[in-house]
Amino acid sequence: MQLLESGLKVKEYELLRRNFSETGCFGFGIQEHIDLGIKYDPSTGIYGMDFYVVLERPGYRVARRRRCKSRVGIQHRVTKEDAMKWFQVKYEGVILNKSSNIQ
Repeated sequence: MQLLESGLKVKEYELLRRNFSETGCFGFGIQEHIDLGIKYDPSTGIYGMDFYVVLERPGYRVARRRRCKSRVGIQHRVTKEDAMKWFQVKYEGVILNKSSNIQ
C-alpha cells in the first residue's frame, strides 16, 4: 500500500475515468521512477513504472480455487462505479473525464 500511495502522490491523486476497467480494476503509469523518491543510479538509468490494482470482495476465491470452482455472482462483482467510489473515499482522489495529454 505504501508503494501505491507513493505512485498516487506522483499523480497528485488524480486519475482519468478511462483508467478504470468494467471489472473494478484500475491502473496508471508514471514516467520516471525517481519521482517516487528513489535515489538516481547512473548504472540503472531512468525508467517508468506501471501500477495496476485489482479490487475484489471477500469470497472471490471460489472462482480461483482448484477444487469445486464456481462463478462469482453478478451482484457480488466489483463494478467500475464501485472502484471509482472506493478510490475517492480511500485516497480522497479526483477522477477526471478528459483524455490525457500526450507529451
